[in-house]
Amino acid sequence: MASLVSSPFTLPNAKTDQLSSLSRKQYFLHSFLPKKTSNLGSKSSLKVKCAMGNGLFTQTTQEVRRIVPENKQGLPTVKIVYVVLEAQYQSSLTAAVQSLNAGNRYASFQVVGYLVEELRDADTYKMFCQDLEDANIFIGSLIFVEELAVKVKEAVEKQRDRMDAVLVFPSMPEVMRLNKLGSFSMSQLGQSKSPFFQLFKRKKQSAGFADSMLKLVRTLPKVLKYLPSDKAQDARLYILSLQFWLGGSPDNLQNFVKMISGSYVPALKGEKIPYSDPVLFLDTGIWHPLAPCMYDDVKEYLNWYGTRKDANEKLKSPNAPVVGLILQRSHIVTGDESHYVAVIMELEARGAKVIPIFAGGLDFSGPVERFLIDPVTKKPFIHSAISLTGFALVGGPARQDHPRAVEALMKLDVPYIVALPLVFQTTEEWLNSTLGLHPIQVALQVALPELDGGMEPIVFAGRDPRTGKSHALHKRVEQLCIRAIRWGELKRKAKAEKKVAITVFSFPPDKGNVGTAAYLNVFASIFSVLQELKRDGYNVENLPETSEALIEDVIHDKEAQFSSPNLNVAYKMGVREYQSLTPYATALEENWGKPPGNLNSDGENLLVYGKQYGNVFIGVQPTFGYEGDPMRLLFSKSASPHHGFAAYYSFVEKIFQADAVLHFGTHGSLEFMPGKQVGMSDACFPDSLIGNIPNVYYYAANNPSEATIAKRRSYANTISYLTPPAENAGLYKGLKQLSELISSYQSLKDTGRGSQIVSSIISTAKQCNLDKDIDLPEEGVEISAKERDLVVGKVYSKIMEIESRLLPCGLHVIGEPPTAMEAVATLVNIAALDRPEEGISSLPSILAQTAGRDIEDIYRSSDKGILKDVELLRQITDTSRGAIYAFVERTTNSKGQVVDVADKLSSILGFGINEPWVQYLSNTKFYRADREKLRTLFVFLAECLKLIVADNEIGSLKQALEGKYVEPGPGGDPIRNPKVLPTGKNIHALDPQSIPTTAAMQSAKIVVERLIERQKIDNGGKYPETVALVLWGTDNIKTYGESLAQVLWMVGVLPVADAFGRVNRVEIVPLEELGRPRIDVVVNCSGVFRDLFINQMNLLDRAVKMVAELDEPVEQNFVRKHALEQAETLGIGVREAATRIFSNASGSYSSNINLAVENSSWNDEKQLQDMYLSRKSFAFDSDAPGVGMAENRKVFEMALSTAEATFQNLDSSEISLTDVSHYFDSDPTNLVQSLRKDGKKPSAYIADTTTANAQVRTLSETVRLDARTKLLNPKWYEGMLSSGYEGVREIEKRLTNTVGWSATSGQVDNWVYEEANTTFIQDKEMLERLMKTNPNSFRKLVQTFLEANGRGYWDTAEENIEKLKELYQEVEDKIEGVDR
Repeated sequence: MASLVSSPFTLPNAKTDQLSSLSRKQYFLHSFLPKKTSNLGSKSSLKVKCAMGNGLFTQTTQEVRRIVPENKQGLPTVKIVYVVLEAQYQSSLTAAVQSLNAGNRYASFQVVGYLVEELRDADTYKMFCQDLEDANIFIGSLIFVEELAVKVKEAVEKQRDRMDAVLVFPSMPEVMRLNKLGSFSMSQLGQSKSPFFQLFKRKKQSAGFADSMLKLVRTLPKVLKYLPSDKAQDARLYILSLQFWLGGSPDNLQNFVKMISGSYVPALKGEKIPYSDPVLFLDTGIWHPLAPCMYDDVKEYLNWYGTRKDANEKLKSPNAPVVGLILQRSHIVTGDESHYVAVIMELEARGAKVIPIFAGGLDFSGPVERFLIDPVTKKPFIHSAISLTGFALVGGPARQDHPRAVEALMKLDVPYIVALPLVFQTTEEWLNSTLGLHPIQVALQVALPELDGGMEPIVFAGRDPRTGKSHALHKRVEQLCIRAIRWGELKRKAKAEKKVAITVFSFPPDKGNVGTAAYLNVFASIFSVLQELKRDGYNVENLPETSEALIEDVIHDKEAQFSSPNLNVAYKMGVREYQSLTPYATALEENWGKPPGNLNSDGENLLVYGKQYGNVFIGVQPTFGYEGDPMRLLFSKSASPHHGFAAYYSFVEKIFQADAVLHFGTHGSLEFMPGKQVGMSDACFPDSLIGNIPNVYYYAANNPSEATIAKRRSYANTISYLTPPAENAGLYKGLKQLSELISSYQSLKDTGRGSQIVSSIISTAKQCNLDKDIDLPEEGVEISAKERDLVVGKVYSKIMEIESRLLPCGLHVIGEPPTAMEAVATLVNIAALDRPEEGISSLPSILAQTAGRDIEDIYRSSDKGILKDVELLRQITDTSRGAIYAFVERTTNSKGQVVDVADKLSSILGFGINEPWVQYLSNTKFYRADREKLRTLFVFLAECLKLIVADNEIGSLKQALEGKYVEPGPGGDPIRNPKVLPTGKNIHALDPQSIPTTAAMQSAKIVVERLIERQKIDNGGKYPETVALVLWGTDNIKTYGESLAQVLWMVGVLPVADAFGRVNRVEIVPLEELGRPRIDVVVNCSGVFRDLFINQMNLLDRAVKMVAELDEPVEQNFVRKHALEQAETLGIGVREAATRIFSNASGSYSSNINLAVENSSWNDEKQLQDMYLSRKSFAFDSDAPGVGMAENRKVFEMALSTAEATFQNLDSSEISLTDVSHYFDSDPTNLVQSLRKDGKKPSAYIADTTTANAQVRTLSETVRLDARTKLLNPKWYEGMLSSGYEGVREIEKRLTNTVGWSATSGQVDNWVYEEANTTFIQDKEMLERLMKTNPNSFRKLVQTFLEANGRGYWDTAEENIEKLKELYQEVEDKIEGVDR
């Protein structure tokens, strides 16, 4: 071992000690300075290639890695073919083979190498198969992409028996099984008992796999040497091969080629070719390009660092910032390390010390703990850490172990940045790509590190197309290093000196909207955060007494004489100053003309709105700027930020000089500005805007998809906040009356009064407009007792649905967790889901079993309106609530706070004290419920309760501002996935390749079958030929891909997972098994879904095209039917005609219909439909995935014109159709009608999987349900108004979104507007409250009523309109401060 430790790191062909330290430095420096001459040549030739291109991500080919020597001596030829994931072996292997050939002994070595990614190209793959036909040796390494692994396996398998040796180093099991070295093989991989194979079994400690493999590699050759059999010798040579390969230097690879050729190529067997043993480098250690050797002791390394001759005093000072770097050992040993050297040099040039550590396996958690943490004080040696590997900390491209990684990083407790070298593309290809990074690299090197809490996926290194070597991208390296040092500064700087810029949003731009954020009471939250920071030692001066006063401070211009329409101006920036502070200002002129422009400006200066309190600045982020301009909204690609937007961020970074910016709430516009989707360059706007400021971002826990966009495009450390506690909607007014009538009917139905009560029920139901949802008989018509029961059952079922709907009540304030009692409704809903994977039965199903029934049956028959089952379901629901209420009551103290749940529970469980839920049930008809199942469920609920009331939202913010590590956690729906709690975590999404899961597929089948059934009923028994649907990012994260799975099931295919559980393939379900025709789809992916799940778009496109090419009768395959018709009409091939997966252009989001509706900047519905077509008609093509999103409007329109139904999913109780504008923004119902030849309106459906009882409703039913439970429900609007200023805005937003639905679908009933007018305008007291609390939002509310009437969506009495017009004038005067 000793020899390993001190093995010096030598330079190829130069004795280190003979180089002076200066020339040594030169040697390292020239290795990363771009070579001027050669680059130009390659650049221009590449340009041409990209333009023609094969439509894939990379246009490089194997020819740059092919060596064919002139064999003048007629030596035997040995041909080697290799396939690798990354190109770092290319230069090393090329050098090895060239020096072997220069010696002209033994043999003439030919070699050709392929990067896995290149095998996607059909011609390259053909060439690969040809190369294998006369190959002697095949080498493969790190082949972890399933679809490509399958290609490699198929090609190599055909030649395996003929070849002399097949060597595969860590890869997917099916490729590993190809190994063959004499008698050594791995064909039994995964079945055999030997220690070698046990390694490949699925393991809990996933990444330990690589480590145990390395240990084995160290010890086995010594053991095997003494075993006589050939088999043992072959196994020994395999292990030596692996050592040579992991050693990676040209010397090691040269000996490796000699050993394998001499031992296994028949023509060389007699030659006895001598080879040296592998030169072993440390498996883990510390490496610095100027150090004399690798170190495996951090103290020794730091001693050397302190004595460096080339370093200045500043760098050696104990006060210098220290940055830890995590490197991949293979880059160091193969000599492909110039990009690492560049980062080290840049950091040192900026005065930061570096500790660069590496590991040979795939587990970096050990080295992080060993080299970066002081063993004595347990404190980190460093202030921030950058991983330059791009991989997850534990497990690399194979299986990850995130809990192990998080554990190590929590100990380290510094900001953790994961930067990326380009792997699958050359620099040029990445720069030209609108997508940015290759999707597989996004999955492996962006999504997976995020699960460890990694931030800031900055591309810092490119790849040379000829040599395959990595080179630094200097501008990106500079930004990466400055940002890492700035994050580290947060650890070093005193709190009293730190400056924080809190940024709030105002959307749509109006004074009544300052501080918009989903579910959040923004100003009350800022107020509580500032009070806490002040207590903690931050310099917060002149903070007003209340949060209301804080609002006034920010939204009123103090210099104005009376209440002004303007916000408070914090800074006026002259044009000259703006241009000197904003290097990219000229790039904005194309869209916005010369500065200052007319947004955020007074005509001379650019204005920054906000207010400063000591070292804290509260600023208002400007908006997109084009929301009021109908012409700009029609552009298919979004405009750049305007000058005012850029000036805001220049002010924050360079004039206020913020140490960190805190974006407050979900969500702003910064991360949605144009640029590459992931892996931005310095020409991308989000990158330019955020500059070098550390970004902390409060994001709603239930919105992981947009939070992920903020992480990737604005480099945010996202911190989750809770959505408000949910309550049941309850009943009010006529609905409450109905419920009372139904109970009297149940007790009196057999007396003479039954029919009389039923007619009251019918007339009250009609007054409540329930006749739109239920077929009610005419009043006064005699009906039989059985029919009476059915009518009452249906009305009962409908009002129970309204009553039990969950609503978030009010708005959340950061740092105020719900009380235990507020958590009851959430717990009831958590308890309503079966969790088979955890062995937990739902409470309703346990209670149903007691009554000898299956809960699913009860749901179905209650939906049909069978009275006794509606009643049974109501009893089950009430009993669930009661039992959980009793349990929560027992675990809280008199103040309503949760006492330590675990202690309470153990005393309840341990001493046979009667369990509260059992006590409660003993007085109901369910007293015989299964005790064991109940106990399992309530132990789980106790855990959930503890998480719901935990509070770490301000705690995590303080950690982030102190430069500590914020623990990562999944975002999503706390009801489906309680692991989302407690909030205050750095939100991440999921591994994009892990969806859809098997469970999601099961749920999807049920919903699709219900949708088809429903459509057949509404459509004379005919199957729908085409369904147009929408895929959302957040929904697919929350449900693990349910809506994605719905699309697959409609066309009749199933996803197939590989050995690592990743889904990259589909298989066809035969028609006889499907039992129905394949239904055509038009899939519109949100911009966020496109950014997060481009792999899955690829999968969907492959699936649809596969189905279109099946040889099946067209009446059984509507995909094929339409594709053939469209191919003929447009004169294109069937595959292109079967394009069905659409979204926005890369870097653009939404159809802009939402902006047009929110800002009333549209003339007629046709204009909205044009926006949709122009912005949403970009298609993804799996045959040319590298092209990204390409406009294909013809096919889009033709496909939509066949749609007979439109469809969306609702998946969580917090967000429904009128809560956000996204849903109507993506709704194509009226558009399809205008495109259809027969002008028929398609049916519009919404699947609702927010409860255990999944429903498919029509769009108009869902809009009515929404209006009844939210906008018109006193419980909801009083809850909102309790938040004051923000609450009025929430009410106005719901009404505006309702108008949006009228505009895109025409599915809103007149009574909805009429009732809203009665509730908010006719009620004098309510009207005054709204006007007083937030006059700006109230003005918008009145304007929206007038607009609904003017556009023909609301027909009402003339006096209502007159009253609204007078009100508008009155509130206008009030705002302008005019006294009439």
